Amino acid sequence: MTLLAAATAVRDRAYAPYSRFKVGAAIRAASGAIYSGCNVENVAYPEGTCAEAGAIAAMVAAGETVIAEVLVIADSPAPVPPCGGCRQKIAEFAAQDVGVTLCTTDGASLRMSVADLLPGVFAAAHMVRT
Repeated sequence: MTLLAAATAVRDRAYAPYSRFKVGAAIRAASGAIYSGCNVENVAYPEGTCAEAGAIAAMVAAGETVIAEVLVIADSPAPVPPCGGCRQKIAEFAAQDVGVTLCTTDGASLRMSVADLLPGVFAAAHMVRT
């Protein structure tokens, strides 16, 4: 299965009764395994949890911690980037040169690197005192 197929399939299962904005994400781990996630909204937190966070949680739950590639898809006029929190989560598990593809359901796409997605990333090295 491709990342696009996995993200598209899981997007259809998103729970978005408030925004009606369904997002799907798929991650290829370093092992080659694909993990996917969709956004989930609720009354107390209508913006919900993000698709990317769900895919990362599934990857970590499976015992993996290295992202090799990311793809996000949404029904929008232009490719939609992950939110700031998800960008930081992606950067936690992916090298700066890892590819991130942002897609629309109409077939538009934009490819960038994690470094492009989150310039000035906060990293563990920022907490090391010499």
